[in-house]
Amino acid sequence: MTLSFDDAFNAWQQADIASEKNPRRCELLKKGLNYSTIAFLRNIWYPTIGNFNDLYPEYEVRDLDNKYRYLDLAYMPGGVKGCIEIQDYRSHARDIESERFKDLCMKQSALVLDDWLFLPIAYLSIRDDPAVCKKLILSFVGKFLSININPMKNELNWAEAESLRFARGLIRPFEAKELALHLNLSENRTRVLLRSLVSKGFILVASGKQRYRTFILSEDY
Repeated sequence: MTLSFDDAFNAWQQADIASEKNPRRCELLKKGLNYSTIAFLRNIWYPTIGNFNDLYPEYEVRDLDNKYRYLDLAYMPGGVKGCIEIQDYRSHARDIESERFKDLCMKQSALVLDDWLFLPIAYLSIRDDPAVCKKLILSFVGKFLSININPMKNELNWAEAESLRFARGLIRPFEAKELALHLNLSENRTRVLLRSLVSKGFILVASGKQRYRTFILSEDY
């Protein structure tokens, strides 16, 4: 049974606070997350991913000057490092001061140099373009691991499952030859595989009628 957002969110926060040994981060967590971050979690992350596994709010890092920095959300399955920053229009664009802007750019640069996969998302996009944001999150998560976003009626073989993982990692249509190279299969065999996934509804044809040219992940997966 899937928990409601509020129940899952509260359980996730309480567990994070209870396990946190760092007093600085613990204090931030007790203050609660800001409105933009909660809106992202409620409207984008939880409906798309279905859980908060490996997701850490207000995650503490050190920058190039050895100062403490706090990430809106760190996503770290298996020790890999992904960062999601929610850019609020009022504080990050319209009213931002020059020194604050430079500081934000420095923070982002330090993350990239420390091998973080950095994903900024504007609050206005969360509000106005949730479907696009959900695709971004699927692609972001797909960079790290293969997850079962929705229950699948049919059991997939390894090639089908890896094809879906590959598609989740892209935000654009892809060609059969790209997937063939990724799977180390012939293009003909890959096209048979793609036709099977299309018939099952996991993959959609993005272009081509008589001969499919490009493909994209179905929004349901």
